[in-house]
Amino acid sequence: MVCCSNSMGIFGLETFMVKVEADVTEGFPSFDIVGLPDTAVKESRDRVRSSLKNNGFDFPGGKITVNLAPANVRKEGSVYDLPILMALLKYSGAVCRDISDSVFVGELSLSGDVRGIHGVLPMVIHAKECGFHNIFIPFDNKNEGAVIQGIHVFAVKNIREIFQHFNGQKPLSPSVYEPFDDRTTENGTVPDFCQIKGQAIAKRAVEIACAGMHNLLLIGSPGSGKSMLAKRIPTILPDMTFEETIETTKIYSVAGQLAENQGLVTTRPFRAPHHTISVGGLSGGGTIPRPGEVSLAHNGVLFLDELPEFSKSALEVLRQPVEDGKITISRVSGTVSYPCNIMLVVAMNPCPCGYFGNSQHKCICTKKKVMNYLGKVSGPLLDRIDIQVEVAPVDFKSLSSRQQAETSAEIKERVKKARAMQVQRFYGTSVSCNADIRAGMVNYYCIMDDRARTMLEKVFDVLGLSARAYDKILKVARTIADLDNSDIIRQNHIAEAVQYRNLDKKYWQSES
Repeated sequence: MVCCSNSMGIFGLETFMVKVEADVTEGFPSFDIVGLPDTAVKESRDRVRSSLKNNGFDFPGGKITVNLAPANVRKEGSVYDLPILMALLKYSGAVCRDISDSVFVGELSLSGDVRGIHGVLPMVIHAKECGFHNIFIPFDNKNEGAVIQGIHVFAVKNIREIFQHFNGQKPLSPSVYEPFDDRTTENGTVPDFCQIKGQAIAKRAVEIACAGMHNLLLIGSPGSGKSMLAKRIPTILPDMTFEETIETTKIYSVAGQLAENQGLVTTRPFRAPHHTISVGGLSGGGTIPRPGEVSLAHNGVLFLDELPEFSKSALEVLRQPVEDGKITISRVSGTVSYPCNIMLVVAMNPCPCGYFGNSQHKCICTKKKVMNYLGKVSGPLLDRIDIQVEVAPVDFKSLSSRQQAETSAEIKERVKKARAMQVQRFYGTSVSCNADIRAGMVNYYCIMDDRARTMLEKVFDVLGLSARAYDKILKVARTIADLDNSDIIRQNHIAEAVQYRNLDKKYWQSES
């Protein structure tokens, strides 16, 4: 007699149903698992055997064969421990009730405890889509699974709880989602723009970048506040929609990056990898492709501090994902695409010593050193950065001032209003913000008056701008106009947008 249970497999963000079939026949005692299992799946034999025996259940004698269908898809990880055990309990008669409308996922300890796994959220979503009424998950993943409504999610600590539930001795109650505060803190306080003294120009540039989701370059001497500005960007970005929250949480679930008891990623991610990160760590990869930092920053901010110190190969791998909003990883095991709709924020010194252009400290770098340092960042990558702004050193008067600076909440209100205008403007299209306006749509959405057009024409000729730079200026000007509650791009909007292109690579080389 063949007994079955239902489970889930996952590859990248794609989830698929797995039917676990268990058959016991007469013969020399053995335990085989077929259906393209990897090493972790094969080791389920020992975990399942020990779990049954250590909890007083009889282990079936004879030749045991477990098939994981579909047999042509590779199965990976320890997620199949629990469904294999359930199929064997069903075969032995220890569980009499029907389990065909339930899905089981989880790793077992030798004592029968159910341990947490990665990827529970997409599994629960897929189980609901397939019409299942119940899913049994590890207790450690309770809050993550309980996010989804319309399916009973049972979080179990050990196999005894499942046995008692199905035999009516002690029925389990479906899990209920408990809100989790995932706000990042800095020395015990929530980062806020009111904590930054001075830097009015840089703050304005950051506000514009957030309002249109533009990529941003902060360049300035050490200690000028580049990192402080960047860390506070998530505090003025609009709150995530429920769809964005689910998208982001799925990535964190698959990557095993959710904090304990965290069910949803409710604040926009802020990822700041060290400059020693590898190409795979930034883009994602491995034998089984996992999300990298660029995907973990989806719907949030990817901050690269000390930009020229990153390896050239790591930086160049960003070019396509930043443009397309997704990254594709190809391996022998298959091809996986992860979303990476990010706001790229980078910071760098103007030269190796850090004081080029600083009126208070003398730069000791030669022209060649400055050019070599800036040359570490390729032109094509810089071309994808909409706003480039200098962060000047803060003077004593600003630092010692007791005047209360503008809070993140106040800035966020302006950003939200500008973003609401963009949502209405792009309704029915694939575009969600000004930074995403496609080349063929620029002239349609970025309408200028005559004075603005004349100014941009002069700037284009004098600075010798590229077509991409022209588009960037128009998109940034469109965002500035939104913040100004203007439907038309005017001369002052163009003038301000142009100021944020003065710190590109060519400018610094000519000044050095």
